[in-house]
Amino acid sequence: SLRTFSAFAALLISLPSAAGFGLAPAHAPPLRLRAPAVRACAPASEEVDVVVVGAGLGGLSCAGLLASQGLKVAVLESHYEIGGCAHEFNVNMDGKPVPSELLAKKPQPVFKFEAGPSLYSGLSADASPNPLKHIFQMVGEEPEWINYDTWGAHLPEVPEGYELSIGAENFMEILRRYGGPTAREDWDRLAEQLMPLTKGVTALPSTAVRGDAGVLLTLGARYPRAFLDVILNAQKITAPFDLEAYGVRDPFLKNYLDLIAFLLQGLPSNGTLTAVMAFMVDEFYKPDAVMDFPKGGSGAMAAALARGVTKHAGCSVRTSTPVEEVVVEEGRAAGVRLKGGRLLRAKRAVVSNADLHNTFRMVPEGAHAGFDEERDALLAPAAPVYSDDDGPADGAGLPLCKSFMHLHLGVRADAMPPDLPPQWTVVNSWDVPIDAPGNVIVVSVPSILDPSLAPEGHHVLHAYVPATEPYSEWEGLNRNSAEYRAKKAEAAEVLWRAVERQIPDVRERATVTMVGTPLTHERFLRRDAGTYGPFLRATDGQLPGPKFSACDGLLCCGDSTFPGIGMPAVAASGMLAAHSILSVRQHLQNLDTLKLPPK
Repeated sequence: SLRTFSAFAALLISLPSAAGFGLAPAHAPPLRLRAPAVRACAPASEEVDVVVVGAGLGGLSCAGLLASQGLKVAVLESHYEIGGCAHEFNVNMDGKPVPSELLAKKPQPVFKFEAGPSLYSGLSADASPNPLKHIFQMVGEEPEWINYDTWGAHLPEVPEGYELSIGAENFMEILRRYGGPTAREDWDRLAEQLMPLTKGVTALPSTAVRGDAGVLLTLGARYPRAFLDVILNAQKITAPFDLEAYGVRDPFLKNYLDLIAFLLQGLPSNGTLTAVMAFMVDEFYKPDAVMDFPKGGSGAMAAALARGVTKHAGCSVRTSTPVEEVVVEEGRAAGVRLKGGRLLRAKRAVVSNADLHNTFRMVPEGAHAGFDEERDALLAPAAPVYSDDDGPADGAGLPLCKSFMHLHLGVRADAMPPDLPPQWTVVNSWDVPIDAPGNVIVVSVPSILDPSLAPEGHHVLHAYVPATEPYSEWEGLNRNSAEYRAKKAEAAEVLWRAVERQIPDVRERATVTMVGTPLTHERFLRRDAGTYGPFLRATDGQLPGPKFSACDGLLCCGDSTFPGIGMPAVAASGMLAAHSILSVRQHLQNLDTLKLPPK
């Protein structure tokens, strides 16, 4: 059934190599400058085939696929930078933000801070299961990739930290050093059971999935052997992962697998699909395993996706262009109304890359009765998902992940140890839940990989807690108050301490310091409650798909929709939205551009 195909899509898109590590969206700084739009606002009489609201990676992926098939597409972004939660922002030596368009006209030394992840994998190799890589191949644009293989960690067993290359041999060394007497035996048993489950899954590109009967051609007929293998193992690979059932006894190995699962998807291992954990095990055994980094930072990825749109005649990506309303006429989304009242009509569809809360806000209540019912169901109070939640026990709405704390630093290069790893993770305790506030911190110094991200003689550094900061502790605070400033300083201490594990005198060496909070997320990324995205365990079903059941012509992509959070997942959501508009023939043409041969 199509429901079964959707379940397969969930596991295909959720694979760890596609997800990378620590995929956490982050804040934009308190910006006051406004740059001119990439293109002028649309005149009242303008009409395109598809309007995409939001230039996040999901929206840009959707727009690029549509543009590649000859549709006239307009992408409208309220911020002056593209990339959404993964955008890059520039800050000069005085700590002032500099919009990219202004920087292009008047170059100056800047720190290029990544608002989102600095950890990527499965993007440099041509034959990759990563759906974001597939999008790059389909639109014919992508950044240059830098490879590296060193990862650092400060765990309760080794607070002074270790640095090892990734890959099977070094993971065995980690188990030997820090695991108990059964750690290696437990791992070998787990790998023996899980590795056979990855054969079909790794050969099925998630970009072959669509939400109608055409999936029989794009997925089943095109990849028959891999598809059959997935069907035979469907019950196992779509089940929630259970460490106990697989005989994992060693406490260190249990904790380590929980950590990796949490960094991948924001959930511990028992909230993750077995397919995800199986693929992670498979990744550990790959020879010459590497991590990837885009030359130019995350902004280079957004720019590549934008080129995939703007290189086509009649298509545009417009910044500083906020949308105030999705216009519904006779039960169908007919276009959007921009701030200032101008109307941009859409002949085929409107695609929202905003989260569900902001998407629903753009459609006035009463414009569509069925849509109002859908709004009430999805935005209803949710049942508690964290120990400190206070929602109703019987809540049926869509639960949300927590928010973030971020520390962005411009640091003098002479402060850096010569053997500093590009990334390291700090776990303060195994005795509290892995998602306890401030327990896990990820630190990235991407300018070690790409010196162009910082002025000469400096580095950029980003430390964050991955979706563990409660919004409730910040709600209602005045951002200009002394109370807010004091709380920011207090909450940032855990981030400073994580950085000081490797750079003890970093506070004295920092020339630019920026702290982001849940209110920063909420304000500058338009994230309801500053959230990372929906909190959905493997046992909780799946998120809504790209089409709204009640309103014809209105689709949605991004982390509030299937398949969920993470950069490859939102790229896949953009692909699903695009292929809901395109024909099966056009979908197959897109698949022809992939480097993975049909199986």
